[in-house]
Amino acid sequence: MTVDLDGTGKYAVTTGIGFLDHMLEQLSRHSLIDLTVRAEGDLHIDFHHTTEDTGIAIGEAVAKALGDRRGINRYGHIYIPMDETLTRVALDLSNRPYLIWNVEFTRDKLGEMDTELFKEWFQAFAQAAGCTLHVEALYGTNNHHIVETCFKGLARALKIAIAHDPRQSDAVPSTKGVL
Repeated sequence: MTVDLDGTGKYAVTTGIGFLDHMLEQLSRHSLIDLTVRAEGDLHIDFHHTTEDTGIAIGEAVAKALGDRRGINRYGHIYIPMDETLTRVALDLSNRPYLIWNVEFTRDKLGEMDTELFKEWFQAFAQAAGCTLHVEALYGTNNHHIVETCFKGLARALKIAIAHDPRQSDAVPSTKGVL
């Protein structure tokens, strides 16, 4: 897997889980992070490990690419509407991982993917990226739209947070001088 934080949103994603591929493509396109993912997992058992491992791998790659996080905005937030759904995502690239997940589904599966696995992906990403991440589906009835707004929200908030602030290009965005 590779990431390029200064990309244009190009992606090549193959996890063996169609719906997860679709969400990771949304993440890349809307964050403008170039993303290459090729995962081979124990899909004959279930999708849990592959889902969690892609969250970990992408989070680790983002953390590594950020380095000491010098010059970034650090914070990002966004509201994402999609038809009847509205989702809010806020994040802090603080190196203090934490997930608040206020998202409910009315179906157990989307396609072949268990909806409970989306929280697992976001948890794995937040932990590995060193990101405090709040995801809240404010309302919505279509489960596909709810999940898609979560990934697009992460993408857009991440795009804001990783952007360089020219006024502090040599500074770590913390009064402690380290994140």
